[in-house]
Amino acid sequence: MNTPVDGGIQIEVVRVFTDATGGFGNALGIARAGDVIGADHQALAARLGYSETVVVDNPRSGTARMRIYTPTVELPFAGHPTVGAAWWLADQGTPVTTLEVPAGPVAVAEADGLVRVRARPEWAPDFTFHEFDDLELLATVDPAEFDSGHHYLWAWTDRRRGAVRARMFAPAMGIAEDEATGAAAIALTGRLGRGLEITQGRGSQLFTDYDPDGWVHLGGRVVPDHPVML
Repeated sequence: MNTPVDGGIQIEVVRVFTDATGGFGNALGIARAGDVIGADHQALAARLGYSETVVVDNPRSGTARMRIYTPTVELPFAGHPTVGAAWWLADQGTPVTTLEVPAGPVAVAEADGLVRVRARPEWAPDFTFHEFDDLELLATVDPAEFDSGHHYLWAWTDRRRGAVRARMFAPAMGIAEDEATGAAAIALTGRLGRGLEITQGRGSQLFTDYDPDGWVHLGGRVVPDHPVML
């Protein structure tokens, strides 16, 4: 039986998909599985209020099991939690080559200052995609216009380079607006069949590559933030 979160737990926090200066990025809460044995993980995520919080097992032979929670639901896969947790594990001196999440094994690599994960577009939630021709209009959309579902709004800023501006609203997950959404970036990359450079939210940056066999590589920068105590 899960028990309520009763305090004394340190949650590590990182920001995922920052810009080149370490600015912006989407906060991720990270709990060590051994610290929350018997605790209600969903209640923990709701209390923290980040778009996602993860519970990570200690790695074994380069692999770590992980569960992912929004404030309201558990997810089989998400992008910013896998990139963020992979970076954090390496920073702790326990790097992994694979993260085991309910959707399947997520391969992990690091290159050119980016942490990269490999995933299938079908692992992403069922996003409704809205393409905009007007960047100014995209910037003025009110999250309150969306009361259900998962919505990814995007526009080309440079089609030749694959540069995109995006926003994401997910009331079904308890997220009014997400600062950076890796799963949506993976899904859009799969739809378009090409690598992308995405700027989302206030200025977070995500990078993708598309494999002809349907796998997508998602990369970004990660920086530490301040831990919190519950």
